Amino acid sequence: MDRAERARKQWQQEVPQVAQRLTPMVLIGRLNEAAQILGRDFLAPAYAEIGLKSGEFDVLATLVRSGPPYKLTPTELYRTTMMSSGGMTARLDKLEKAGLVERSPHPEDRRALSVCLTPKGRELIKSMIPGYVETQHRAVDGLTETEQEQLSSLLEKLIRSVNEKMTG
Repeated sequence: MDRAERARKQWQQEVPQVAQRLTPMVLIGRLNEAAQILGRDFLAPAYAEIGLKSGEFDVLATLVRSGPPYKLTPTELYRTTMMSSGGMTARLDKLEKAGLVERSPHPEDRRALSVCLTPKGRELIKSMIPGYVETQHRAVDGLTETEQEQLSSLLEKLIRSVNEKMTG
């Protein structure tokens, strides 16, 4: 019995009037636990191997994925990576100090900046991605490829539904 199922049984005992309505609690508990385990045991060590933390990797990977010229505004970066603008500034400071990104004036807006991936930053991410993808495969290899696709599709549907409720 996993933690979420144990919690369900405890709530059924302690608050019987919700006993038949606990499936969402179990689902959310399992999602949270899976995210923690995946982040802590699989992904964080991969980032640490190249001297980065999760958010720093996310910034660099987002710039690489954006394609040439590997340049985005801080606003585009924080919207894409789902971090706060304050958190983005701190990450960019650290990445710039490490020589992985450069800030420059935005070509079309004198008040804005662009964040550009340096060749060192691009090489760092591109060289670690094959091993990173293998780490992700190991993390989910307890599911068949069909199950991975089904879970991914269901999670996408859940995320879309929750986002619609938040914005609707």
